[in-house]
Amino acid sequence: MTGFRATVVIDEPGDCPVADISGDTGEPVDSVSRSAQATADGTVVEEFGIAADASIGEESDVEVTPVQSTDRESIYRFERDSGVDCACEIIERTGTPVSSVRGQDGALLLSFRTLELAEIADIVDDLRMYFDGVLVEELTQDHDDATADPVVVNRDALTTRQREILETAHEMGYFEYPKGANATDVAEELDVARSTFTEHLAAAQTKLMDAILETETESSTR
Repeated sequence: MTGFRATVVIDEPGDCPVADISGDTGEPVDSVSRSAQATADGTVVEEFGIAADASIGEESDVEVTPVQSTDRESIYRFERDSGVDCACEIIERTGTPVSSVRGQDGALLLSFRTLELAEIADIVDDLRMYFDGVLVEELTQDHDDATADPVVVNRDALTTRQREILETAHEMGYFEYPKGANATDVAEELDVARSTFTEHLAAAQTKLMDAILETETESSTR
């Protein structure tokens, strides 16, 4: 059996405490965990880790409680209302568990596994109904057969502008973790608005996903 692992980045995840704190402190937020069920009053409790020297100032809109601290990392806890537009809950409503949650520079990075590539495309479409700037940052596949044919994507499916945006984002480290550049950095390099960059990047990724899905379908019918 083979499966896929995807990491989706949401540049504008709305009222997400994990993303907000990463933006306020300039430090990545990881080791995120949350209660499996909401309390009787509809509250979800979450914990996260951040660098020990990170300063969560009073100006932050997120109320956090220190839980544990070491020389390298501090653990904090916060509460939020269940049922709001939470990206993790939107994904998990499809029956797909979120395996990793990270906040970086105000963006939210979510990793999950699926059996079918089409499920990733459906999840991305669901997220785009709620949030702007939803992009597939990483996509990998495990193979039972090491000799499996590689997936070939026709670059001609992309416009010249889309190829330029993808190449620039890649060269600047936009798809790396930690990021070498964020969406604003790449947009400035391309001399376009951030919204224009994310729109072109989303369109390019949709074309690439469509091409990969078509290739997977052809392979499965052989």
